[in-house]
Amino acid sequence: MKHEWKKHEKELYMPKNKPEIVTIPKQKYFMISGKGNPNTEEFTDKIGVLYSLAYAVRMMPKQGFTPEGYFEYVVYPLEGLWNLTDEGKQAMTFNKDELLYKIMIRQPNFVTKEISDKAFEYVKRKKPHPFLDEVKFGELEDGLSVQMIHIGSYDNEPESFTKMKEFISSNNLEILTLEHREIYISDARKTEENKLKTVLRYRVRHRI
Repeated sequence: MKHEWKKHEKELYMPKNKPEIVTIPKQKYFMISGKGNPNTEEFTDKIGVLYSLAYAVRMMPKQGFTPEGYFEYVVYPLEGLWNLTDEGKQAMTFNKDELLYKIMIRQPNFVTKEISDKAFEYVKRKKPHPFLDEVKFGELEDGLSVQMIHIGSYDNEPESFTKMKEFISSNNLEILTLEHREIYISDARKTEENKLKTVLRYRVRHRI
């Protein structure tokens, strides 16, 4: 049976559209960092190289190599960690040019450094990419977090962040860092803006 994250990991990827507390385990990713407005060709290209690597792993059995522990699965969705430069934080108005980001695609637990290296070799050989050398493979752990699903335009996310901050405050929690995670459940190229689904997540801790 194919592992489908929407069905089998609902608590991580299909939360309710109201804030809830979750604990996120350590997860493996291909990830790439950058700065600036995401509405650019560079950002699109960086997404492209992540997907090239993700599909290189997914298709390994068809290339004649089956990693130990491999199972059929649906490639995980694009995710992003977002923050602002110091200048952006001090500005009176929000400026997308001051955004700092790390975008990533999660990998199944069977993916090791060796398998990751094979994926890099495959992409380098079959589909060379200018940003390939900037991609890193590694683990991240969000731990205790508050998340919810946001439905609608990315530009309306502040409404959901306000709800999350109120929930965090009223549950005797505090935000660890202003950096937040977004998980893009919908394909923005194929989904009407008012129907886009995005998981929003803050890392938190109990207030002392």
